[in-house]
Amino acid sequence: MTDEERSKLQRLRAWLSQARYFVEEAYSVRYRSTIARARRDEEDLFMLLVFAEMMGVPNPATYYTLELQPLLLERFHEWHIRMGMEHSPLENFRCC
Repeated sequence: MTDEERSKLQRLRAWLSQARYFVEEAYSVRYRSTIARARRDEEDLFMLLVFAEMMGVPNPATYYTLELQPLLLERFHEWHIRMGMEHSPLENFRCC
């Protein structure tokens, strides 16, 4: 195979890769908001599971979720506002 043939083959592969990207984007654009909403709902449920014990809701997985609380504390304010609570539902934790 000559250098010119390799060059053409590389350009063809690059073009096909770019065409594939555009086709995937065109197909998935109408589902993007649905996927984002489902992801947000899943994250909200997960946050509730992690902070449930602190809000007085019995949580059978407290042992496993306790380690995650410090990691999710940064997103706690956004979460409780999105859930419709003006102020933090936790008595000992004021984030607002």
